[in-house]
Amino acid sequence: MGLLSKIFGKKNVAERKGEPTMIYVPDEDERMNWAIEKANLTLWYFEESLIQPKPGQSYFSIKVRIIDGEIGEHIWLTEPSFDEYGNLFGIVGNVPVDVKTVKVDQKIGVDRNYISDWMIIEQGRLIGGYTIRAIRDGIPDADKAQFDESIGIYIDEGVDHFKVDLETPEGAILSLEKAYSNENLDAALSCKDFHEEAKVMLMAMKMDFDEEIISSTAEVLELSFINNLTEHGFPTFADLQNAFSVREKIDETHYVITEVCWFPDGGISIQKLNTYKSASGWKVLGPVNEEE
Repeated sequence: MGLLSKIFGKKNVAERKGEPTMIYVPDEDERMNWAIEKANLTLWYFEESLIQPKPGQSYFSIKVRIIDGEIGEHIWLTEPSFDEYGNLFGIVGNVPVDVKTVKVDQKIGVDRNYISDWMIIEQGRLIGGYTIRAIRDGIPDADKAQFDESIGIYIDEGVDHFKVDLETPEGAILSLEKAYSNENLDAALSCKDFHEEAKVMLMAMKMDFDEEIISSTAEVLELSFINNLTEHGFPTFADLQNAFSVREKIDETHYVITEVCWFPDGGISIQKLNTYKSASGWKVLGPVNEEE
């Protein structure tokens, strides 16, 4: 209970001011919507860690939506566990404000479809906790240090654990980086869409083009990609940690993803990458031209 008491206050519910309590999140609050979506996309890591905790993992909690008639509220549960059907069980960890069907310290069971966030403390660092990060991102920079100190958690960009596949833009980036680390050219090519990359590049150049120009440009881009890896070798992404701090929606098939990487030697890199949803999954188009 200690950590949640620091964050929300077990007795003084007024301390939860700013906590997103209702199920409905306004469409314009993209930050909170993305936080909830991100939590569900990375939930597999929480479940695996809960079954077999990794070194340094000292705290597990999960947030769920509790329904009371037409009212809903997001509540943190401590001592979480899942049954064989994936249903969640835990102890209500903060005093409900709007719903009356549950109370603090009560053990409850919840369908996994109502999960809205999770968090793990790894060596004093917050992993997950995406709705907490969304709240923190909304306060002035000058107040962030005080916020962190008040809850006793080290909060940086965190480490994200998207599945390494083409089902999400972030997963496509991780797939490409895995292909690089494995020095697998075919796998790297499967993460790319040079035709769409050519279109994006030509549009950024504000020049007239047709399908023939797109195709010829795509051929040049693919050849350049292959030659660069052949001549200069594959970049390595082994043993680094990733966080995807921003997902910017351009349209339904085009997202710009901001990735933060921590390398074993202590180096940090931040890059923005264009991604595209093709018929065969999300693809990585390449770095964003900041002048676009």
